[in-house]
Amino acid sequence: MNILLLGSGGRESAFAWKISQSPKCDHLFIAPGNAGTSQYGTNVNIKATDFENIGNFAIENSIDLVLVGPEEPLVKGIHDFFLANEGLKDIPVIGPQSEGAQLEGSKDFSKAFMQRHNIPAAASQTFTRETLQEGFEYLATAGLPVVLKADGLAAGKGVLICTTLEEAQLELTEMLTHAKFGDAGSKVLVEQFLQGIELSVFVMTDGENYKVLPEAKDYKRIGEGDTGLNTGGMGSVSPVPFADEAFLKKVEEKVIIPTVEGLRKENIAYKGFIFIGLMNCDGEPYMIEYNCRMGDPETESVMLRIESDFVDLLEGVAEGNLDKKELIISNRTAATVVMVAGGYPGEYLKNKVITGIENVRDSKVFHAGTSMQGDDIITTGGRVLAVSSLQDNLFDALQQATADASRIYWDGMYFRKDIGFDLL
Repeated sequence: MNILLLGSGGRESAFAWKISQSPKCDHLFIAPGNAGTSQYGTNVNIKATDFENIGNFAIENSIDLVLVGPEEPLVKGIHDFFLANEGLKDIPVIGPQSEGAQLEGSKDFSKAFMQRHNIPAAASQTFTRETLQEGFEYLATAGLPVVLKADGLAAGKGVLICTTLEEAQLELTEMLTHAKFGDAGSKVLVEQFLQGIELSVFVMTDGENYKVLPEAKDYKRIGEGDTGLNTGGMGSVSPVPFADEAFLKKVEEKVIIPTVEGLRKENIAYKGFIFIGLMNCDGEPYMIEYNCRMGDPETESVMLRIESDFVDLLEGVAEGNLDKKELIISNRTAATVVMVAGGYPGEYLKNKVITGIENVRDSKVFHAGTSMQGDDIITTGGRVLAVSSLQDNLFDALQQATADASRIYWDGMYFRKDIGFDLL
């Protein structure tokens, strides 16, 4: 098969690494890719949201399957674009159509979906600029701390946790009347704060059948000890020690099955990944959010634990026979340490030369914000590399990934040295 993978981050690097191992993959193309993905296939200089050029490329290069990594092209309707085009409609796209992608594209849509299908979640109400005063009244009764969420896509930054009523009122005003998060914040959810431990559960579905992939926990804060600003993710571990068999069975019964059946009942075609962001509240799962794609940096840990042929699973999604496919998961532990540019998540340094990747001993280095400049690998993004290690236990995996990250250098680089240590 000729496979086209869309995206340029650490998640796509991990996908590319896994896909390239499959005997079913003749040629892998990554659009646009990064300096690391080129070792697994051919990078193509087309943005993941440039549907016209992606479509032309797919026809010219006899693409047999398209895997969409990031959320933006899904929410904007790349799958629908293929289905509406005579020359493209028979090329399977892994990733939901735009209606299904609203699970991530609109917090209001996803929350209403959870309520319709009795999926346990935090209590919430949605407000707009016109109903700001009602929002203030709701805040006064909501209890503290309270969570404010921009309805639309805000690149992982549209969620605020407010500890005082004054702060919540100020931030709600900023979001609704001063467009703090742009159009994404034209509607804002005011949500109950859930006390517990977060984790991510990943599901592949062909619309009828599903497979539960390894769960993971990611670390969002920039500073050690989970302090400082929120980021796109500073590291991840899989499996998650507190997510035992009994808890994951509850997740399947109370969240996964109602979600897959709910999509089917509402005639929402869905072929792809469902990311289920959960809070474990005293052993009970509560939904925080859906994503319509795999997480990053969780994918970098999850892919290391999948032993079966990943392309075979993707084919099962495309063909609607996922139940006939084999998913083998390693019982070893994966840990990922994300290395970021100086200044991230604020304004960060770019175009720094990376050295030392060749010194890494027992980890995979997945590239995120990198590109080639002559013979040099340079930094182009905030999150630059994800160093992932698979070992027999959590301590060894964390120690190896952290040690290997220390072998890489560029001016201003930073990574957390405490990823996963709260679980030991």
